[in-house]
Amino acid sequence: MSNIALNVKPSKLSINKPDDPFIVQRASKDDLPEILAIYNQSIAGKQATANLAPVTCEERMDWFEEHLNSATRPIYIVRADTNNSDDTGFKALSPIVAWGSFSDLYARTAYHISTEISIYLNKSNHGQGLGSALISWMLTQAPSLGIHNVVALIFAHNQPSLGLFRKLGFEQWGYMPKVCDMQGFIADVVMLGKAVASSTETANTIMLDTAVPDATISATTILDTVTVAKAMSDTNGETL
Repeated sequence: MSNIALNVKPSKLSINKPDDPFIVQRASKDDLPEILAIYNQSIAGKQATANLAPVTCEERMDWFEEHLNSATRPIYIVRADTNNSDDTGFKALSPIVAWGSFSDLYARTAYHISTEISIYLNKSNHGQGLGSALISWMLTQAPSLGIHNVVALIFAHNQPSLGLFRKLGFEQWGYMPKVCDMQGFIADVVMLGKAVASSTETANTIMLDTAVPDATISATTILDTVTVAKAMSDTNGETL
């Protein structure tokens, strides 16, 4: 097990080595191609999403803009925190290595206190504790977004992802048998959920801002092997 320090503005996810950190921040308008490149890596394995073919930027632009324009349903991106710059002092952005999002569980108004969590990792960044760190960090952000409950919808055959979320305190809230035709087999879906502390309950220990948090948070890597964990699409198609 390795310690993960999350030092924000933007938040740093330091995994295994303090000199090799990652940073996490809200997605910007230019990030969609990299986000979808990581997402599309997961489709062939039929473990992380119910989409069976790669998606394009055009297909997902409305979804992306809806998240960008929402104060309470953000997409977060993770990059390696490099100090590389050219002779002029310009600091180039490192590639996105992971991303996560909060999405509406259902579109109806009364569900606003509950959200669906999704995370994806670049294949080359598996096994570093990055998935556990990102989920843990997102859970600390949830209260400031008005979120009381975080739900993950995961295929029953995706045992690594189920194990990861359970290690982070998620419990089974539902089970949907034989609901997905994966073109070769029929998949069950498990609903895992976790209630998070309200912002008033955490105000004395951590100050969070929805745009740029101002806190230092500690977390712990749960699994030695981390795979992509995905909360699948709802019936309104609001998430991937």
